[in-house]
Amino acid sequence: MSDRPLLVQDLGEHGLLERLQRYCPPGIVGDDGAIIPIVADRSLTVTTDVLVEGVHFSDRTTSPFDVGWRAATANLSDLAAMGATPLGIVVGLSLPGTTPVSWVEEVYRGLYECLQLYQTPIVGGDICRSSVITLAITAFGTLMPERAICRNLAKPQDAIVITGYHGLSRGGLELLLSREGDTDLTPAERNKLIQAHQRPVPRLDVLLYLDWFPEKAIAGMDSSDGLADAVIQICRASGVGAVIDCSQIPVDSGLSQLATPARVWDWIFYGGEDFELVLCLAPELAESLVEQIEGAAIIGHIVAEPQIEVVGYDNSSSIQILNIGKGFQHF
Repeated sequence: MSDRPLLVQDLGEHGLLERLQRYCPPGIVGDDGAIIPIVADRSLTVTTDVLVEGVHFSDRTTSPFDVGWRAATANLSDLAAMGATPLGIVVGLSLPGTTPVSWVEEVYRGLYECLQLYQTPIVGGDICRSSVITLAITAFGTLMPERAICRNLAKPQDAIVITGYHGLSRGGLELLLSREGDTDLTPAERNKLIQAHQRPVPRLDVLLYLDWFPEKAIAGMDSSDGLADAVIQICRASGVGAVIDCSQIPVDSGLSQLATPARVWDWIFYGGEDFELVLCLAPELAESLVEQIEGAAIIGHIVAEPQIEVVGYDNSSSIQILNIGKGFQHF
């Protein structure tokens, strides 16, 4: 028997999170943000996201402006996934002393420009010395408790809705890393994929339509770690399963030009960083929502049996089972 101590990489990201959640109050953690009651009809939503140089961004694919933009989107997306309206953010910046001031200012300009679109201010933060550039943001939002979107609210017969295309960010990254295989793309298709990676948009706009359904519980989260990850996390939290129909998932034309069908489907399910919302709600409400949002689609439904089946994956007639291990994991 080995005397080696248990390492973080032995547990993996989700295993480590499960251990750390023991130190938090029951019912507070487990979603894209924590919900903290503050007054009778309002709750405070708090979420934190960390971006690390070499893990989440690099000079090869991301300008400092886009580092800031993506950091803002990641946090606003978590608020959107909770059904919350943003109030403000605080920024923790760790960096070497040799970092050019112009680089830092461009990061903050990217943060500011994205946040301005949603009337969200930077209200504070901290700076410290580090050997690696790290951007840690905590975002605050507010919501009505009865309208909170949580992962554990999915029920059998609920429709599963995605608010837009998936795989675009991964396709954009591919274009930025390699010039090969993109000769058939039009300039518009190429720009769409690159913009999806460098300047994604949080789906706070979706909340305007969800406000029409205040009496109906909605389960959901964002797809920042991939469509497959989102579906799996929702099903796990709710103790249910799902059936996903690939024929109902919209596929971007540029993505189809860029890669083989097998690779495209891999990017759609496991590529990550698309920052769309994955929602589970009553079928009639899902149909109404999809009619209002361009690119949204009903891609399947929730079932009682706790297994996630995918029909038509990679244009195959066989049934696939979603695998959380294929998505992005930190360890």
